[in-house]
Amino acid sequence: MVDRLSNEGGGATSYDALEQSWAHVRTAMRRDIGARGYDQWLKPAALIGFCDVDHVVRLALPSSFMASWVTSQYAERLTLTWQHFMPEVRGVRIEVSSSVGLYQVDPQDMEPVADITPPPVDARRFVPNPKFTFASFLTGASNTIAANASRAIAEGGPLRFNPLYIQGATGQGKTHLLHAVAHGYQARKPHARVFYMSAERFMVEFVNAMRARETMAFKEKIRSADLLLIDDIQFIAGKDATQEEFLHTLDALMTSGKRLVISSDRVPQALDGVEGRILSRLTQGLVVDIKPADYELRRAILTQRATELDATAVPPEVVDLLAGRIASNLRELIGGFNRLVAYATLSSRTVTIDFAEEVLADMFRASQRKITIDDIQRKVADHFKIRHAEMTSARRARLVARPRQVAMYLSKQLTPRSLPEIGRRFGGRDHTTVIYAVRQIEKLRGEDHELDNDIRVLIRALEGQTH
Repeated sequence: MVDRLSNEGGGATSYDALEQSWAHVRTAMRRDIGARGYDQWLKPAALIGFCDVDHVVRLALPSSFMASWVTSQYAERLTLTWQHFMPEVRGVRIEVSSSVGLYQVDPQDMEPVADITPPPVDARRFVPNPKFTFASFLTGASNTIAANASRAIAEGGPLRFNPLYIQGATGQGKTHLLHAVAHGYQARKPHARVFYMSAERFMVEFVNAMRARETMAFKEKIRSADLLLIDDIQFIAGKDATQEEFLHTLDALMTSGKRLVISSDRVPQALDGVEGRILSRLTQGLVVDIKPADYELRRAILTQRATELDATAVPPEVVDLLAGRIASNLRELIGGFNRLVAYATLSSRTVTIDFAEEVLADMFRASQRKITIDDIQRKVADHFKIRHAEMTSARRARLVARPRQVAMYLSKQLTPRSLPEIGRRFGGRDHTTVIYAVRQIEKLRGEDHELDNDIRVLIRALEGQTH
């Protein structure tokens, strides 16, 4: 419950309506970013008020650190979510007050931190996040191709491929690369029209244009882009009218030789609910993927973040701990590091292994990879270059029998499954076959250096680490 609301521009907006919208926004954001991210960053936020003059919602957080983080990470999502429930909202302003959650918030105590009103779609120049440049994008085996392809688009030379489609799981750096492309292209072509928007934003702008009977103006603005960057294209799935307009936008820009960079959390062929004609356009350019970062890259990213925050008090062994324990998502990795530094600062405690284990216990538990037998079978089959189906086949040729034994051995070592259950997952084999395979591989690991190395590589890959 909000203790006090400020309505600087008059009484046009009902306090009850504002509070009700805030409740809906909180629910939607929790669903959107997940319970952990919401509880850590947005749950402490308090609603201060709404200005009917500039149509900006005012929120407060208890520290500048939290306000800056929320501003940089959740700007567009917050604005879009508010607009869903209150179409008149044009932006959100994050402010700082140590009184949040403790006693009544007085708007006069607020220290403005940032206005996160997104630029309108017809802005002459998109202003990318200053932190998201090629210089700050650290590369490794998992993302080098994606980074190089993005640089090629940003250099502004002859188009060798178009569109560029970047695929990767959540939190692996796709949005960073899109902003880096904008930085690089604008540096070379200062007068170029660059538009960046999430697929969700594209949909909202298009729907609003239809309601206002301004679809032609919307089309002219978007199709005038020299570089169009669309983030999270998977969100147009099932939206027929939006897809039709997006298809025509693709055709118009590609025909005129304009540049497109599109990101998604899956390959084009896996975009269920997206029209085939769009999929055809997306795959005619270059599709690159960003794989989960390996240990060395995760550690380098944390070292870079420590420099940015001047967090010299975080010892190397704690950096190693985070890089090893939070392996699936770079956004969560950086968020965990930020949280650790913030907690240490706010509590005046020294950062140690024990302190990190205490502060990040929930993140460590959630990040523990639950390895399945199917994971093991696929990884082993890929490693030894055999078909996945051979794991359950009756073939006894050494070419497939040895990898199958390795997979059984790893299933026993890395999963809690019983021997009979492991046997069933390998084509209905008896548990004694699994016992034999485990003993055989244990014996061979002591005799065959190459096989032992293969198994070590497989274990590191399955655990998401390379150290």
